[in-house]
Amino acid sequence: MRVTLDMADEARLAAAVLPTNMLCQLMQLAREQNVDSTTWFRGMRLEPQEIDDPATRISYRQASEVVTRAITALGRPDLGLVLGCRQDVGNFGLLGLAMKTAPTFGEAVLLGMTYQRTTGAMLDIDTDISNPAEVAMTARPPVAMPAILPFLCEEMFASSLMVARELVGDAFRPLRLELSYAAPGHVERYRELFQCELHFERPHNAMVIGSEWMQLSFPTYNAVIARQVLELCRRQLADIASPQGELTATVERFLRQHVRENPTLAAIAGAMHLSERTLRRQLAADGISFSRLHDRIRTERALELLHDHHLTISQVGGHIGFADAREFRRAFKRWTGHTPSEARGQMA
Repeated sequence: MRVTLDMADEARLAAAVLPTNMLCQLMQLAREQNVDSTTWFRGMRLEPQEIDDPATRISYRQASEVVTRAITALGRPDLGLVLGCRQDVGNFGLLGLAMKTAPTFGEAVLLGMTYQRTTGAMLDIDTDISNPAEVAMTARPPVAMPAILPFLCEEMFASSLMVARELVGDAFRPLRLELSYAAPGHVERYRELFQCELHFERPHNAMVIGSEWMQLSFPTYNAVIARQVLELCRRQLADIASPQGELTATVERFLRQHVRENPTLAAIAGAMHLSERTLRRQLAADGISFSRLHDRIRTERALELLHDHHLTISQVGGHIGFADAREFRRAFKRWTGHTPSEARGQMA
């Protein structure tokens, strides 16, 4: 089915805001089944090795195309359930730790809603408490994606179920699962896993639980650790809150990978099979200049390297493309307002 998108939908599909968690898991499953996943990335301006980089951000368009290809290649109608059942609190990273150290299950659910984007989730998650006896975790795609919606719902609700059972115990059961698509051929797998009422072809997608679960206290609650992890979650969310286009994200990844070579815009354009003029224009459309992007990448890398006191200032400069230490010092002060030595001293 062909879906017509308006300009706002097109812009959201093209914004590179998603971490690559889900694609990492699909690639791991492919390796276990001896399936070649490299073909999933053809024409995506995305390399398979970039998926393991926590700094990589991809667009919904890129993610949905790779997921579509993965579903075909892996040949599992229940792939979403398979992937979701492999998840646990650890797979949620900082968010998982924040949920585990929350005071109650309700607080953990709220954290999951607030910081869902840090996990690379492709569905927007919310809660509905219009019925006092129930809490519904609703999921909807950012734009219509009917071809992969069953996979996305299966992965989202199965992983949420696994995390909930890890947090509160195997006795956790939803009241019902409501899904907007028709019952799949593997519906029995739903029954075995969720052990609740199933309703298909409903107006929305939701996993509904009894509100009494929300009051359940966690013995793992730790106020100090909870505050520390929550601050890290805030920073992580802020890091992905500023969207950039697919092409800008591709240029940023190239700069990170080749920072020592100090690549020019012309060299990057050539590697992307674009003219320098076209690349500059498309970066401008994303509201960024190449020089500012290049300087930001070099600044971030220099600050990382300055933590290593075994490296001299000259060696740090060399690692980010400066053959002359004086030139590096001048550039670094222009970027940060401090000399490299001053910045290193503040890190002590």
